[in-house]
Amino acid sequence: MTGYSGSSSRARGNAGGMAIASLVLGIVGLFFLGIILGILAIVFGYLALKQASRNGMAKAGLILGVVDVVFAVVMMFVSGFGLYVGA
Repeated sequence: MTGYSGSSSRARGNAGGMAIASLVLGIVGLFFLGIILGILAIVFGYLALKQASRNGMAKAGLILGVVDVVFAVVMMFVSGFGLYVGA
């Protein structure tokens, strides 16, 4: 019985770590390397949600990852469009 509960807690710990990683990557991605860190935040958030541990942090990381990617793409479009308009 103890071996079974140990593996269960290990799986939850892994998902909790992924949820925290997703949240941290999502926050840092708002300031640096938005596309790369945003995609990683989305992947880790999805995996943490799939394992159903710390849903709040996993959802927050997933949402921040999407915001990172969308914001980075919009900023690339705006900066590229600004070059063409000014020329």
